Amino acid sequence: MDLEFMKLHGNGNDFILIDEYGCQCIPDEMKAQFAALYCDRRFGIGGDGVLYLQRSAKADLRMRLFQPDESEAEMCGNGIRCFAKYAYDTGYVEKICSVETMAGIIRVEMGYENDTFMATIDMPEPKFDRKNIPATGEGEYRETIEGSEVYAVNTGVPHAVVFVDDVESVNPEEAGPAIRHHRTFPKGANVNFVERSGGNTLRIRTFERGVEGETLSCGTGATAAAAIAHRLGFASSPITVETKGGPLIIHLGEVTRTTGPATTVFKGVISF
Repeated sequence: MDLEFMKLHGNGNDFILIDEYGCQCIPDEMKAQFAALYCDRRFGIGGDGVLYLQRSAKADLRMRLFQPDESEAEMCGNGIRCFAKYAYDTGYVEKICSVETMAGIIRVEMGYENDTFMATIDMPEPKFDRKNIPATGEGEYRETIEGSEVYAVNTGVPHAVVFVDDVESVNPEEAGPAIRHHRTFPKGANVNFVERSGGNTLRIRTFERGVEGETLSCGTGATAAAAIAHRLGFASSPITVETKGGPLIIHLGEVTRTTGPATTVFKGVISF
């Protein structure tokens, strides 16, 4: 059996995409194991997750995302842009489409600007109340963990935000796990270290739940950082968030939107 796949990335946050629009390629009970095996950067293809493109009864398409630790993520901002690029290039959708995710139905507007594919995603509304993150306790989240002041918000998935003076002085893989696994987060949390770099610009590094390491970019993390900064009065919309892999533009208002690129890396075949 030969299985075709596409490798894409959004600002360096990379994914393996499996097209299941016509038929199921990987049985549901094997999808988690498949992600663990093929996301490995030495013994597999390499990636921060596996995207599955499927038909939907509720939207134009359905996206599922399995991560290297075999968990299924509710949603992913960079992942959905990669998903949208493949769907647009393949002809499944046109300039505007809707995508079913575990975090709800997401509207995507997309197209090429010169030779660069850009997509604007209508993100889930940021949820600041602890019960919706989820986190233990009442009210909005503000805790001191390992000496750091930590804020939290759900932007489709749970995110912790820590403001630092210099993001380059932080090692997310050392500082992230204690917050990611803190007892106040029953489902864990992604951890974002954020520097206010002047004006309406933030710099960010993210320790990502499910990947269990630093990723070059995280769309929901950039949105979380912007949402917290805006709520605290540190910045006003639109906010540019500089990830290690490139910038994302976050628009905050009645609808929260994230704009950024997606790139196709290569197409391949797995022979079983």
